[in-house]
Amino acid sequence: MIASKRPGTCVVHWLLATCAVMFCMMCAARDLDQDEALQLRRQGVILPLEQFIEQALGRYPGSKLLEAELEEKHDVLVYEIELLTSDHVVRELKFDASDCRLLEDKEDD
Repeated sequence: MIASKRPGTCVVHWLLATCAVMFCMMCAARDLDQDEALQLRRQGVILPLEQFIEQALGRYPGSKLLEAELEEKHDVLVYEIELLTSDHVVRELKFDASDCRLLEDKEDD
């Protein structure tokens, strides 16, 4: 890369690159609202939310459901289930919404 003689040019380029990366990250995932989820369920594209909650709670007996949301990430529909375990640890489980396959199970920050 050729360095510019104008002061601040590198900073501007760095800021533009950072903004571009952040924009791409925001576009990579989007939350679906309940109307979209209902339509996808009626079309048979996704499985019922209850099935995912049951599977998540089965992995951590005695846990409590904190949050469940449907997201589209890189053209894949994903249910994110957040639990508070009996050990008071917050876990985030991600499932493929079309087949209930567990994609990720991690301790949430």
